[in-house]
Amino acid sequence: MKKNNSELPLRMDRFERICRDAGVKLTRQRLEIFRELALTEDHPDAEAIYRRVRTKLPQVSLDTVYRTLWMLNDLGLIDTLGQAHDRTRFDANLNHHHHFACVRCGLIRDFYSDDLDRLNVRDAIRDVGEASSLHLEVRGLCHECIKRKMEEEKT
Repeated sequence: MKKNNSELPLRMDRFERICRDAGVKLTRQRLEIFRELALTEDHPDAEAIYRRVRTKLPQVSLDTVYRTLWMLNDLGLIDTLGQAHDRTRFDANLNHHHHFACVRCGLIRDFYSDDLDRLNVRDAIRDVGEASSLHLEVRGLCHECIKRKMEEEKT
């Protein structure tokens, strides 16, 4: 689903600036992959982006799309939704809870919050759909990765 193009120039400028600052080459494939994602509201997966970009760049490979998307994620230009890309996680805890996920090492831990449980999500998403449950995933750095990062920055 395409969206209003009014944000596209701002997103493209930010994309180009961050890539240049990071020393990432601005290839036509990377530009088209990001542009396709920036134009949509449907949160497509890599395969959907691949099919859309192939209409403009028939030589693009699915591997290139995946690598570009993960690079864009690492640069903070896009975010992921749903399952982790490396493996599916399973959870036997069926009590109502939320998750903390370390973006560096992949650690996932349960946490509980009465405040989060009281959020009125049903009203907030009324225009989008109907909620059957609320599960929040907080992403950040675990204590061990914070320690490692601080040690790395010292050297």
